[in-house]
Amino acid sequence: MHATKEIQAVEKKYTRATPLPTFRSGDTVIVHSKIKEGEKARIQYVEGVVIRKSGNGTTKTFTLRKISDGIGVEIIYPLNSESIATIEIVNHGDVRRARLFYLRGLTGKASRLKTRDVVGKTAAAPAAKPAK
Repeated sequence: MHATKEIQAVEKKYTRATPLPTFRSGDTVIVHSKIKEGEKARIQYVEGVVIRKSGNGTTKTFTLRKISDGIGVEIIYPLNSESIATIEIVNHGDVRRARLFYLRGLTGKASRLKTRDVVGKTAAAPAAKPAK
């Protein structure tokens, strides 16, 4: 069913004011999240692979998987959360499915993903040598 105008009006209040870059499953990203500890606030960086995106509207979330001291850690972030300062995309993974739960069973080099070429990102050609 489609959302009614009333629901869209309520969701509009909770959608994120600043846009985030578009990414998909398999991309390696760095999430800059705001952490508040008592009076102090700081930004914490977490780098990992996006293993899934789910939800729609204000309930959109993505799951980030990283390896911390040899143990796999998965963090679920709401996309519309104000606690996410920014997201940097490190690599675009070349994957053929939306849910990458098979990465949970892989360790070390086996858990690496191939990277895909990005439109607009080209390797710089070596400078031509002057003719003598």
